[in-house]
Formats: sequence, C-alpha cells, structure tokens
Amino acid sequence: MATTRAELASALSPGRSGGGRVALVPTMGALHEGHAALVDTARRSVRPEDAVVVSIFVNPMQFGAGEDLDRYPRTFEADLEVCAAHGADLVFAPSVEEVYPGGEPQVTVDPGPLGTVLEGATRPGHYRGVLTVVAKLFGLVRPDVAVFGQKDYQQLVLVRRMVADLCMGVEVVGAETVRAGDGLALSSRNAYLDPAQSRAATVLSRALRAGAEAGGAGSEGALAAARSVLEGEPEIGLDYLALTSPELSEPPAQGEARLLVAARVGSTRLIDNVALDLRR
Repeated sequence: MATTRAELASALSPGRSGGGRVALVPTMGALHEGHAALVDTARRSVRPEDAVVVSIFVNPMQFGAGEDLDRYPRTFEADLEVCAAHGADLVFAPSVEEVYPGGEPQVTVDPGPLGTVLEGATRPGHYRGVLTVVAKLFGLVRPDVAVFGQKDYQQLVLVRRMVADLCMGVEVVGAETVRAGDGLALSSRNAYLDPAQSRAATVLSRALRAGAEAGGAGSEGALAAARSVLEGEPEIGLDYLALTSPELSEPPAQGEARLLVAARVGSTRLIDNVALDLRR
C-alpha cells in the first residue's frame, strides 16, 4: 500500500523501468462487487506481470454543500481485502493533504457544457471536482489504462472527453454496471437504504428496462414506458429521466441511445442508466 506520492512512485518504478504497463481503478472506497468487477477488468486489460493500482480517496472537491461527505461509508480494511482478492498489486490511499497540498487547488479542470446538465445541473461544481481529482491521479499514477464503471455514465463520458481534449494518452475503459439479483445497480450509497427503501429503489432499473424494451416505439415511446413504471412507486422522488445520445447530446431519431435516471429514495440519491436501440 502507498499513502504518499513518494511511496507510490517508489512502488511503481521497478515495473515501469522494465517497460511494464499500469492499469488504474479510481475509487472512493466502500468497495462492493461492482468495484471488484472494475478491478477484474483492469487485471484483464494488462499482462499478468503489469501493475494494477486501485486508488481509494474520498474526494472532498466533488461533494457540494449539504451532501454526504461526512457520512460517506468508509470500510478501509474490507476494501484492502477486496483489492487483494481481485488481483490488485497496489492500493494508493492518500490523505486529503497529500492530494491537495496547500488546500483546494487554484487550477482545476473545467468540465465544459456537459458538466452543467443532468448530474451537473443538480450538483453544481461536482464534475469540476471529479475531473480535477482524476487528472491528479492520472498525473501521479501515470496509467496506460483507467477503468470506470458505466453506472456513473456521465462521469465516464466526461473523463473520456478530458483525456481526448487534453491529450492525456490514457485508454479509458467503461465496465458494465453490476446489479444485485433484484436489478438494483450496486452503489456504495445503497448502504444508506433500509430494506423497504431498497425494495422501492428497484423501480429505477425496472423503469430503465421498460424504456429499453420500448425502443422500437422511438424516443417518446421509450420515455413514456419508463415514466409509467416510475409513476407506480410513490416512494421515489424523481430528479430526472433523460434520453440522450451515447455522448449525452440530443437523442438520435434512431440507433444507439442512453436512458438515464436519478431519484431520491428517502434521503439517498441514486443514479442508473441503460443503453437502448431506437428503431423508429
């Protein structure tokens, strides 16, 4: 494990000097089977002799006022066990002071227009914090490959845009969303849900599945099918239901698209999304 920049550089230096590659899985900890799948994907993306690094850092810059920074689940010892069991070679777990020496940085990454819609509209400044810490991690770890989950789809799109626009030279891999048996997308925030709320939250994946299955009815039909499912669950406080292109621009008349949802279940805010094919 490395907790400082110096320890990280020392741990990666031998492999890198021998021409080895590095795969990075950035996380905020509270690891679950979804994160384990990201580590598995990273392990497969490089050779057995190459390094897989998992970063564990609860990034204060991506939490807004009134959000759950203080109560965000922290399960560090269990996280280390998950990383070891799934082939991670190194865990980088820096302090806030190590990542942000001197406090919040004056130079940050502007997510552009895409950072102001969907999650960005609800959480102003969120993606500025996300992209800034990801850029820092890329600079510190210098990965060849970085793996992100598709559940945080807007984040994935923005990271890919940052890498392309800033010529970072990192291959960004988007891993499929891992779901519980009832369809609920795995998330560290699921730990906040009581059993009744957890059951109610499954309406999100059911709505997305209904929308995807209605892709043959075009964009309006897909949205209507998803809305009809959501309206049947009074415990859900819908934030948005949106149909877009895979790049999160206006939805196409036909072809590949993305259906995204965000809602509150009690005091817990959850997001999910699914790919669909519009056929009209």
